[in-house]
Amino acid sequence: MAKKAKKVKKHSSARKKAVKQIRKLFKNEEQKKPAASIEFCDKCASIMVPVKKGSNTYLKCRRCGAEKKKEVKALKITEAQKKTKGVTILEKDTTPLPMVEMKCEKCNNTHAYFWLQQTRSADEPPTQFFRCTKCKYTWREYK
Repeated sequence: MAKKAKKVKKHSSARKKAVKQIRKLFKNEEQKKPAASIEFCDKCASIMVPVKKGSNTYLKCRRCGAEKKKEVKALKITEAQKKTKGVTILEKDTTPLPMVEMKCEKCNNTHAYFWLQQTRSADEPPTQFFRCTKCKYTWREYK
């Protein structure tokens, strides 16, 4: 049990050192810009959040519940989005297919695209599809 207590103390002291460094950085930033800052709890070094009770606003620690009375400015974070009209298409959604010399039944063209697709069970061979390059007629061939 004594070892665990020492570990907790080490972590909390390291955490407090880190919080001091962060506070120092924020103080330097506050001197440059008059903006809202983050407050840390003095007991557990956790971030304090603003809580509004009636007309008063104060800071409260989420971890240990400690409270600080400090004037808090209300901040609202917004994100601006550009409105776009319609959808811009950069390319057609086409997949390049290999070409083979095959006679089309409709227009007698001699070139067609082809692809293989498993249309039946896995133990049977795939179906070969052809599409004419000229009239776009599609037919299939079983093996």
